[in-house]
Amino acid sequence: MKKDLKIIIGLIISFILVLLFVISNNSKSFDMAIYNFIISFRNNFLDSYFKFITTFGNTNMVSCVLIILILLFRDNKSLVISISTFSCVSINFIIKHLIRRKRPSVVHLIKQGGYSFPSGHAMISICLYGYLLYLVNKNIKNKYLRIFLNIFLIIFILSIGISRIYVGVHFATDIIAGYILGILVLYEVVKLTNKYLGG
Repeated sequence: MKKDLKIIIGLIISFILVLLFVISNNSKSFDMAIYNFIISFRNNFLDSYFKFITTFGNTNMVSCVLIILILLFRDNKSLVISISTFSCVSINFIIKHLIRRKRPSVVHLIKQGGYSFPSGHAMISICLYGYLLYLVNKNIKNKYLRIFLNIFLIIFILSIGISRIYVGVHFATDIIAGYILGILVLYEVVKLTNKYLGG
């Protein structure tokens, strides 16, 4: 079996396992344990930090980031990063309306409608900012700048996922599932980029 196919199948199986964990109602204790642990760190600084970070997965902010990147790159990678992001949004919308999981009944620090599983913010953080991470490693020659940007983007992506639990609008399993699907989409997009755009 080809390596690519193994990775894709592995990601799909991982998502299915998380999905089964959720729909069987066996994830409640796990989700609440993670939620209680994360909110135990709540304070004024982290409230402000995570409420700010979580906006980078919102529709308006993502649209602004895409416009900036399109103006910055002005090449086929602009189209690819847009396709990557919109693919995540579309897949997320479909799955959310199939599963229809309600959001956590906890203290919310922000207002958020819609369904909970999987996290759209987690998916978008991988598809959009994860693609930037890929571009950094392909195009930045300066070793120290590349390391700095890698660390920054990884922390940024993880912070978006954690922020959704912290502000009370997602379960941990929503975030995990969102990351898995985001990686799946990003993996395919990177493959297409390497094949047709030369990386």
